[in-house]
Amino acid sequence: MVPLVSLVVPIVVSAVFVFIASSVIHMVTGFHKNDLRPLPDEAAAMKALRALNIPPGDYAMPLARSMKDMGSPEFLAKMKEGPVALLTVRPIRDPGMTTNLIQWFIYSLVVSVFAAYIAGVALAPGAEYLKVFQITGCVAFTGYALALPQNSIWWSKNWGATARSMFDGLVYGLLTAGTFGWLWPR
Repeated sequence: MVPLVSLVVPIVVSAVFVFIASSVIHMVTGFHKNDLRPLPDEAAAMKALRALNIPPGDYAMPLARSMKDMGSPEFLAKMKEGPVALLTVRPIRDPGMTTNLIQWFIYSLVVSVFAAYIAGVALAPGAEYLKVFQITGCVAFTGYALALPQNSIWWSKNWGATARSMFDGLVYGLLTAGTFGWLWPR
């Protein structure tokens, strides 16, 4: 067993590597440029939504309030007529990404902490690189990628965007695995 405190360096270094890799993937490669599409008349849609003064949150239209409502003729007619949409309204703020980047780094630290914890319980100091790689990589991939299909299954998120984000999760998992294998206590 390896105590979590002995794994602080690989935790932090792997989170830094993931942060750098995600920055490259999202800002340099254009890999995610087609994840979202513009509305046909963005200005008109923004004007219409602005007039509704919708507070930040997640919304659906049409929305059934119960299983019984989902079978009602009125709800079914709305579903057939459309549009059917899921909408996230974000708070109005400066377009900077500082808050998102801080949250992403903290999330990366959390994934690395779980990878460290599980590997630390399963392995001893001086464990083989490949064994460390296998365990930490699997845990990190799980943390970064395996919950993403739920968004496509239940919330109709584009499967292509989900697959690309899962590929990102594979890259982040491999970076985490390599870092832990490299910095595992001897």
